[in-house]
Amino acid sequence: MVENSSRMTDGAAVLDKQTQRERKISPRYKVLLHNDPVNSMDYVVKTLRQVVPQLSEQDAISIMLETHNTGIGLVITCDIEPAEFYSESLRSKGLTSTIEKES
Repeated sequence: MVENSSRMTDGAAVLDKQTQRERKISPRYKVLLHNDPVNSMDYVVKTLRQVVPQLSEQDAISIMLETHNTGIGLVITCDIEPAEFYSESLRSKGLTSTIEKES
């Protein structure tokens, strides 16, 4: 939002300094799951749903398959604090997870 106002001083118009208000958007972070040869597909799906409760069964299966087929899968994109929490929770359950800033 930009606000402009002017006033008269000794017959001359004076333009007051503009006030700008910008809403800063916090950067988003990707929580990534890395493929491993240890955990079963069922365990990965179950763990994804425990750690990220908003994931549906189908979403968790899709993430697991993407990870299995390509070596890395995108779990969720969110603010830094929940991203760190999700990644740490996945790691604590034996899965390999990292976060990276969304570009």
